[in-house]
Amino acid sequence: MNAVTMVIGSICVLMIAYRLYGTFMAVKVLKLKKMEEARKTPAHTLEDGKDYVPTNKWVSFGHHFAAIAAAGPLVGPILAAQFGYLPSLLWLLIGAVIGGAVHDAVVLFASMRQNGESLAEVAKKELGPVAGFCTGLAMLFIITITMAGLSMVVLHALEHNPWGTFAVGITIPIAMGVGLYHRKTGNLKVATIVGFALIMLAVFLGPKIQGTFLGELLNLDVKQLSLILPIYAFFAAALPVWLLLAPRDYLSSFMKIGVFIALIAGVFIVNPTIQFPALTEFIHGGGPILAGPVWPFISITIACGAISGFHAFVGSGTTPKMLDRWTDIKVVGFGAMLVECVVAIMALVAATALQPADYFAINSTPEVFKTLGMETVHLKELSEEIGLNLEGRTGGAVTLAVGMTYIFTEIPWFDKLASFFFQFVIMFEALFILTAIDSGTRVARYLIQDFGGAFYKPLKRIDWIPGNIFASALACFLWGYLLFSGDIGSVWALFGVSNQLMASIGLIVGATVILRVADKRRYMLTCLIPLAYLYVTVNYAGYWMVKNVYLNSAAAGYSVLNGILSIIMLILGAVIIVTAAKNWLATWNAPAAKLTRKTA
Repeated sequence: MNAVTMVIGSICVLMIAYRLYGTFMAVKVLKLKKMEEARKTPAHTLEDGKDYVPTNKWVSFGHHFAAIAAAGPLVGPILAAQFGYLPSLLWLLIGAVIGGAVHDAVVLFASMRQNGESLAEVAKKELGPVAGFCTGLAMLFIITITMAGLSMVVLHALEHNPWGTFAVGITIPIAMGVGLYHRKTGNLKVATIVGFALIMLAVFLGPKIQGTFLGELLNLDVKQLSLILPIYAFFAAALPVWLLLAPRDYLSSFMKIGVFIALIAGVFIVNPTIQFPALTEFIHGGGPILAGPVWPFISITIACGAISGFHAFVGSGTTPKMLDRWTDIKVVGFGAMLVECVVAIMALVAATALQPADYFAINSTPEVFKTLGMETVHLKELSEEIGLNLEGRTGGAVTLAVGMTYIFTEIPWFDKLASFFFQFVIMFEALFILTAIDSGTRVARYLIQDFGGAFYKPLKRIDWIPGNIFASALACFLWGYLLFSGDIGSVWALFGVSNQLMASIGLIVGATVILRVADKRRYMLTCLIPLAYLYVTVNYAGYWMVKNVYLNSAAAGYSVLNGILSIIMLILGAVIIVTAAKNWLATWNAPAAKLTRKTA
């Protein structure tokens, strides 16, 4: 198969889905226009100039897309390429349209109906205190693990990489300048042009600082970065959303989308052949990257890009406090998810355009690769052109950089720029992930304030500065400790199952809300169908991991702690879905008039 065929076909499917299914969800299921006429969004009714701020639709889209599009759409499809291109492509397209876009839109809608509160608070009001407590506890577990896992990917991208550290770090003062200018003048166009130009200038100046005093200062090791990242996240969580988080995510989204537009253009120019088969020999398990079979692990490995529970944190955290109009949910919630799916498909193209032996040599340890009986094809010359030994650089990030570099350097004008493109993509990946870290930490702050507010009421007020500082510091300490003391393998494996459990919880809450507000109760199936698949998948994957890895002393990933955490989270999920089922039955049997009064 040629890459152009895959890309064009995928984009057409997603555009049709947005036009038809997205409109159906917005008009028929969620009735956004009627909501627009009935009440203002929380950004207007609770405007405080800090967290609740009415925001331009495209700025909100930029923030939301930048926040949800973290490591998942980049790394997940690359690791899942082990099974061949077909399982990943099918899961991305079906999962994003039927599951992810619906999940993101209904979670955002549900949160805005409850004044932008967290999913835990929404679950408490819609399903009762038991489900609310279990949801909050699961969310706190998952967000802590998520932030640590995402940060670990950044560590290895920026480790002893002054160019990347400079280019990523300089986005912070640039974003603050853009936020201040836009806040003062309201001129988004000038702020955007100047901010984006400064970021691109920083990218191209990056190589110049190497060997200078500033370059030596930014030549940081893993432990130093492990301290710096939580400190940055503290300020991103505590400062007003318009000052740092929103403008930084907005500007970053231009780079994210711009790079992938460039990659799409490169694919159309080069039209690389997909070197991978549709299915590999590892679909039944025993692969060098993922030990499990294609199901359920294709749906656990590829989260963001198809459906991801992390999106529920953003959709019930920062974004519902920013939307100017109810109808913006279609663009920001449904639309951003489909754009993220395109990102994931391009990452899949970048991985599968490599020779399979080269791919496995990068993503497997040298000892494991020797057992595969494969001979690399282009890896040696790629290593020489990039100036880095690429063997055994597991995790997916390097594979994406190599794949994108391979495509770009096939264009005649760029054939001597392999090293530049490789470093640029590494920096781009780090920037991609950091925008999720700052939003995720802010959401963790909201969760801590919700929990703590039950014991000390002032803490629940998000406009109380001492509470903000305490909750932000505690959130950063929790995931910062895991970051400083853990490793990517021990954290990321647990994240895979827990993240999709969170998506199941988001769909449970969404189904509950739709049952209350929709004109036709069968519209509830928009959530129940993806929920049925995902809940079975995540429970089987959790069981498989606990049995074969976490509590198997002979497995490389043996970890009693991870096994216990997995069991606890699966139990929390079971309690939530049982509680929800009882609630659905009661709501279904309730007289229509009573139900209308309750949800008005």
